[in-house]
Amino acid sequence: QVQLVESGGGLVQPGGSLRLSCAASGSIFTISTMGSMGWYRQAPGKERELVAAITRGGSTNHADSVKGRFTISRDNAKNTVYLQMNSLKPEDTAVYYCAADVRNTIYWGQGTQVTVSS
Repeated sequence: QVQLVESGGGLVQPGGSLRLSCAASGSIFTISTMGSMGWYRQAPGKERELVAAITRGGSTNHADSVKGRFTISRDNAKNTVYLQMNSLKPEDTAVYYCAADVRNTIYWGQGTQVTVSS
């Protein structure tokens, strides 16, 4: 079992920035076998979509809609993944979820709301 706890969401004006964090916890064995981690988001009335993902080794991929604005990073020593979000747009408004792949089982966080509005 892995527990994922997100933080850092909130209300921000267009053009602003937020940094999301997701801390993973669990048994030493489970955490040591944790593979890729990622951020997804789900806006009202829309399907959940991948925002960005990062492997244990640090390789990343970002959705086209956020390239150049969002950056995913990871601190394996702290079992934490981050999402730096800059130049936020109203269409970035959604619940953001952290996900972790542990031996081909996907674990999800509870989600954190990000609202971009003036």
